Amino acid sequence: MALSPTEFEEAKALLQALLRVDTSNPPGNERAAAELIQSALAQDQIQPVWLEPAPGRVNLVSRLAGDGSAPPLLLSCHLDTVPAHPARWTHPPFSGEERDGFIWGRGAIDMKGFAVMALTVFRRLRRSGRQLKRDVIFAAVADEERECEFGSAFLVREHPDLVRAEYCINEVGGFSIDLHGTRCYLIQVAERGLARLRIRVPGPPGHGAKPCPDGSVARAAVVLKRLAEARLPHHWNEPAARFLEGLIRLSRPIEGAVLSALRHPGLGHFLLHHLVPPGEKRLALQSILSNTVNPTVIRAGETINVVPSEVIIEVDGRVVPGSSAAELVAETRAIIGPEPEIELIHEEAPTVFSPDTAVFAEMKRTLQELDPGAEVLPYPIFGVTDSRNYAKLGTICYGFYPLPLPPGIQFSSLFHGDDERIPVEGFGFGIEALERLVLRLAT
Repeated sequence: MALSPTEFEEAKALLQALLRVDTSNPPGNERAAAELIQSALAQDQIQPVWLEPAPGRVNLVSRLAGDGSAPPLLLSCHLDTVPAHPARWTHPPFSGEERDGFIWGRGAIDMKGFAVMALTVFRRLRRSGRQLKRDVIFAAVADEERECEFGSAFLVREHPDLVRAEYCINEVGGFSIDLHGTRCYLIQVAERGLARLRIRVPGPPGHGAKPCPDGSVARAAVVLKRLAEARLPHHWNEPAARFLEGLIRLSRPIEGAVLSALRHPGLGHFLLHHLVPPGEKRLALQSILSNTVNPTVIRAGETINVVPSEVIIEVDGRVVPGSSAAELVAETRAIIGPEPEIELIHEEAPTVFSPDTAVFAEMKRTLQELDPGAEVLPYPIFGVTDSRNYAKLGTICYGFYPLPLPPGIQFSSLFHGDDERIPVEGFGFGIEALERLVLRLAT
């Protein structure tokens, strides 16, 4: 089912139209984007279920029925994006411009690009009239960039049968990295858990005109510095181990020896910070081997001439597989000392999906057919996605957003970053790869 030039231009035009709709979250307001997708589905006589748990927070779910000989397959995307700062962009973030071989815009990578890939495959499957052995579900959801409360969490809680599936294909995986000239695709198989903390730092109040070296703000500065410099202990876990095994196999001898040393139960933590140079690689390895704590919100006084009696620090804590929120709290306590109060305000366990399935094997086969010589590795991500909610229904979820990236372009720099853009050639590759996979799984 080769994509015709006309169909590819239509897919590009739909992506550009979606990128021109500002769905920055907050506030989200995915309605206009959902209307575009609803209109595209209507061209193929597909009527989606429209669910709007709050004004403007729209979820669309569509289904192509199979004969029931296999459980459903879910293709999931989210329509909201993180905010953008236009002054920092080369091209306006809500322009959808095609320049220099890329389509530019907030959401091009995360994740309106995949939304159009999946929608294109879904519509072409409908047009083909093929007999399906399993239902294929297309879900475009709201609110992934915040707490999923109006999106996948709402669907799983209130309408589970609409999205219940054996397997889900989702985001943050399938993109390529360059390993010494070898293109390597990373398929997401695990997500860290959440442990959101609120730390209260007390101190004597006073007049702003009088020095207060032991006030709550001064004490909070010490706490913040300790959190920023924290190196939490390693928690060796299966997803990280399998990813590192692949990296070691594909690395040069010295680099491979360094990565191998990270597996040492007593010295791995020390070696990471002394053998791996500072930068993105060290941070990425730290994020899959250790829990992390990142102060993100600070609240203190209300008037400029009063030293506040308390500073509140909210911390985004992330938990690797094999650890727990309670363990992260204990690690945080060891860092900041006995006095500040630590409150665990939200927790979600890590999510792990086995790469030892027929579906993972088909993803690997598909990528290597379309890109001979490429390698494929299972990959744990440092963030979270809608997959953690679908997993509550027993769904096995993979991040498979097939996207070969040009040399010098790093996925991490595009994801939530300035100048977010998707390579046009990679976008076409992704549609072909995703369609080939879906046909193999559903027909």
